[in-house]
Amino acid sequence: MPEVSLLRRGLDYVGLAKPPVERSVDDTGDYGSRVARMHDDETEVGPLNAFENRRLRRIQLFGTTGAVLILIGSLGTGMLPVLQNPIVGTRILSLPSRMYSTALTMSIGGMMILVVAWLLLGRYAIGRFSVEVTEGRSPARRMSRRQADTTLLMWITPLLVAPPLLSKDVYSYLAQSAIAYKGMDPYTYSPMRGLGVDHPLTLSVPNLWKDTPAPYGPLFLWIGEHVTALTGDNIMAAVLLHRLIALGGVAMIVWALPRLARRCGVSTVAALWIGALNPLLVLHLVGGIHNESLMLGMMLVGMEWCFRAIEGSAALRRDGGPLPSRAGWILIAGAALIAASAMIKVASMLALGFIGIALARRWGATLPALRHAPMSRWWSRSKTSLVALTKSAALLLAVSAVVIGGIGTATGLGFGWTGTLSTGGIVRSWMSMPTLLGVVSGRIGLWLGLGEQTQAMLDIARPVGQVIAGAFVVRWLLACLAGRVHALGGLGIAMATFVVFFPFVQAWYLLWAIIPLAAWATTRWFRVGTVVISAIMSVVVMPTSSDTPPLTVAQGLGTGILMMAVTATAFFIDSPIRVWITRRRRARAS
Repeated sequence: MPEVSLLRRGLDYVGLAKPPVERSVDDTGDYGSRVARMHDDETEVGPLNAFENRRLRRIQLFGTTGAVLILIGSLGTGMLPVLQNPIVGTRILSLPSRMYSTALTMSIGGMMILVVAWLLLGRYAIGRFSVEVTEGRSPARRMSRRQADTTLLMWITPLLVAPPLLSKDVYSYLAQSAIAYKGMDPYTYSPMRGLGVDHPLTLSVPNLWKDTPAPYGPLFLWIGEHVTALTGDNIMAAVLLHRLIALGGVAMIVWALPRLARRCGVSTVAALWIGALNPLLVLHLVGGIHNESLMLGMMLVGMEWCFRAIEGSAALRRDGGPLPSRAGWILIAGAALIAASAMIKVASMLALGFIGIALARRWGATLPALRHAPMSRWWSRSKTSLVALTKSAALLLAVSAVVIGGIGTATGLGFGWTGTLSTGGIVRSWMSMPTLLGVVSGRIGLWLGLGEQTQAMLDIARPVGQVIAGAFVVRWLLACLAGRVHALGGLGIAMATFVVFFPFVQAWYLLWAIIPLAAWATTRWFRVGTVVISAIMSVVVMPTSSDTPPLTVAQGLGTGILMMAVTATAFFIDSPIRVWITRRRRARAS
């Protein structure tokens, strides 16, 4: 019996030592065992009854009313261009811009109504929060896929003709694409240097980005070049085309998300409600016209194609030869589409790592039991897994190299994007943990009289955060290799980790994690947490400029809440306010 150390005996005496646990040489690491509890299979249930359909219709119209209010308010609070403003000089359309407080109230009220409508809709997607969600079971009935699609269409239609909401990024897209259209390198020339200070596109670009190069992939800028070729200097036509491109990304999300959810044993309607009907998607990807829509759409479609081949029963090669079979070509096409999505924004490249794990598992890879085994047995235990992982990595790296190299060469934009990925680092976002800690530490140092050290703290905190994120991502990859977590769930968790530790984070970045996890995670804390975070972030990011007086914001917020309450009373027969009014009337009458 091995001698017990003095420290262990002392800890055991005071009751602080953990009891020894017998370990088998076949035990693997517990990577992902807790995270795996985020998923449980769901059952598909029957359609809504007549009463529930009437209430659902009211909720749909309630949310559409909020979208219409956002549209009207955006004429005064939207991100309109400095030049070629289409509402200037028009009597009716320019009215909100001349009544800013009213426009702000309508925008905030509309956003609140949209969020509340989404929350109310959850009862017909995942069930009642205090009953089915809390107890972790499926509701008795859910709305149909057609009703979910109709709801999304009703809510986004008013925003199709609205000015860009909550962000001016689309004007940066236009300026950078115009630089590329002129034959200059957008990864070298900023809008100010490439187009000139007085160019109509440069004037609409936020001051923060006027003298910075493009941080986006060459495929996105190539698409933007064609938009510039079609629209010339017509800013509003170019904005409309970019919104149609964003809608194409949303359509891909709506196509892929239910299929991925069905593959993971999750309700398709629940996945659509959390992911596609999420107000963050409606407000930021459709209203704000962000290229995350196209990136996420292409990534999800690519993953569905890859899983169709990997999880299917068909062979990936023809009769064991070197040529791919039909399923093999589907796998290659899916990997190529994911690599192409990374040429919109590079964050989606992370998906290939989890596809690689899923493919290696099909070829026999598993998490080898090495922790408690002697080193002499490590190779025999890990040989099959290492071979499968090497083959999988080689295939996906080859496909990625061809796609990325082909796009860089075909577009003529090369690989300058690799040197501008950190351009967004000039943003100090409170949602980024390393940035928040760096800024807070810098402020504390300033209060202690140590001087302005914020940037120095950021230079330390951000790289450390990236290393921590990388370590966690490796852990999620191992969890998928062990078979405890589905590759889609692993990607969603990795994206969440990536966002938390990313040097700069925007509200719509949360969708990088929410949308993949919507098709896999079903636990109460995930769904309730996602609902709370999405609802708060949808309202916190207000359509105000930096010079808006706090009193004006407070007035708009208070009046928006009142507007939402009054509108809810008008729409819902069984709303608490309407029920209270009815009871008061009956009490007076009696």
